[in-house]
Amino acid sequence: MNRNSRWKLALSNWDMYLLLVPGLIFLLVFKYTPMYGVVIAFQDFNIFSGIGDSEWVGFEHFQKLIHSDDFFQVLTNTLLISMYKIVLLFPIPIVVALLLNEVRKMLFKRSIQTIIYLPHFLSWVVISGLFVTLLSPTDGLVNQIIIAFGGKPISFLQDNSFFRSVVVFTAGWKEIGWNAIIFIAAIAGIDQEQYEAASIDGAGRIRKMISITLPGIMPTIVLMLILRIGSLLEAGTEQILTMYNPLVYDSGDVIGTYVYRMGLGQQDYSFSTAVGLFNSLVGFILIISGNMLSKKFLKRSIW
Repeated sequence: MNRNSRWKLALSNWDMYLLLVPGLIFLLVFKYTPMYGVVIAFQDFNIFSGIGDSEWVGFEHFQKLIHSDDFFQVLTNTLLISMYKIVLLFPIPIVVALLLNEVRKMLFKRSIQTIIYLPHFLSWVVISGLFVTLLSPTDGLVNQIIIAFGGKPISFLQDNSFFRSVVVFTAGWKEIGWNAIIFIAAIAGIDQEQYEAASIDGAGRIRKMISITLPGIMPTIVLMLILRIGSLLEAGTEQILTMYNPLVYDSGDVIGTYVYRMGLGQQDYSFSTAVGLFNSLVGFILIISGNMLSKKFLKRSIW
């Protein structure tokens, strides 16, 4: 298609392109315009002087970042929590979707779907309050059960040995059902004639699941995995911020919470911006690398 043909096609569908305008304006105003603030990372930013009059210091804050022991501990925490979530939580929505697809009683199927979706609509503030109560070392239900079996109460949210496990568990409890929707939708898009042909050949449910359903949703699985890899350094800032405390900084402080503490807590805006920029660049590199690996080994790409 030559350039003139493209313009004719665009003009003939001008009303459809017009629908893009509000979304493009939103992206420009709220996504791209604030990117100008990235220059703070290269300045000794003073809130009273503003961006225009603050002193330029080049890569000083990035050097500080590289030589900061706290940051490497934070980076380690971020990677560990994110990897735990990918390895332990990413496969579960796929399994849930596959199992729900095999349920034949629609009332039971919809009831289960509703129950597992509901936690997604609760804010992390509500969920944190719920689990703080359940895991309380004095009167929490979990510790009451532990005591009843002869054990000693555990301070789950104040112990570095347990905090990451609590973070991963609560993230799964909240989001597994919602994430399963994507895979359920992908399963619904598989051609039903394949199942009918497999039934004629004598294939059972498990064989259909392995030979038809899984290959059918593999592009969706690859896409979701690449997106998860791209957000590897986003370990759940909002979640951890509402649950952690200074006692578990060694195991629970991630890049997002570190930026919050340094930026708003200590008002070191330049350093926190440098950390955030580092986070974004690494995320961009990861998602590009994940797409290239997918294209090379799985012959599938998200663009």
